[in-house]
Amino acid sequence: MPYRNNSELPDNVKDNLPSHAQEIYRKAFNSAWDEYKDPDDRRGDSGREETAHRVAWSAVKQEYHKEGDRWVRDKD
Repeated sequence: MPYRNNSELPDNVKDNLPSHAQEIYRKAFNSAWDEYKDPDDRRGDSGREETAHRVAWSAVKQEYHKEGDRWVRDKD
């Protein structure tokens, strides 16, 4: 279920994240999708898709934060 482009991302991602953050999300999701295909590599009973979404949000939060209802890029 990897995403080929940002337009395929879930609505809650497309509707809330700036395009650069969507790119981060998509790449992190796809990477995690491959990395966590084996259930033994995941924590608890998390499914492959759930794990990939968690990793993707974590990757976004490394460069973006929420101000009110908007996601903005962190300043260096």
